[in-house]
Amino acid sequence: MGKTWNFDPARLAELEAAGWEAYYARNWPRAFWLLVLLCREQFRLSWLSALRAAYYVTRASMAFAPKENDVPATKAYLEKFYATAKANAGYDPQRAAELELRYWIVHRQLVGNPDKADMIQALAELHSTLFGLPMEKVHRSAELRSAAAETVDRITSRTSTDIAQDWNSIRHYLTQAYSEIRQALAGGKV
Repeated sequence: MGKTWNFDPARLAELEAAGWEAYYARNWPRAFWLLVLLCREQFRLSWLSALRAAYYVTRASMAFAPKENDVPATKAYLEKFYATAKANAGYDPQRAAELELRYWIVHRQLVGNPDKADMIQALAELHSTLFGLPMEKVHRSAELRSAAAETVDRITSRTSTDIAQDWNSIRHYLTQAYSEIRQALAGGKV
């Protein structure tokens, strides 16, 4: 039986953007807490399950963050995260972890490259797997998340001319991405 997704796109976007800020600042306690809240909002997990899931994804982030990252550890933690976050959703946790890791790797590889087709593809596959939607229904959300990631890259590469505005743009892109998913889940009706 598939999960009935019920989330607020603006709330998810706010938590995710703040989580990205914490990740790039290497503020792991803040990242952990934001991930707890995100797991509660997106996956509707109990507090205990949200704490466990957030622990796993925070550890995955910590393993992946260094330039010389630990891909096997990252994948193992992502698998535990998606298994915990699954609740009654219909996705395969191992496949979701593989796709999440692929997105992380592709994102890192494409920093500064204007061609984001591989990142959009990775995100579309991840969204399709997580939400049980056909690829054509998640392509726009993947484009918007890619635009958010590209904006983060501008901030982290110190090429941003207006950091505050870029964070606002990230929140906007993520809100739109989650709105696209919510609309697709509702069969095109909001």
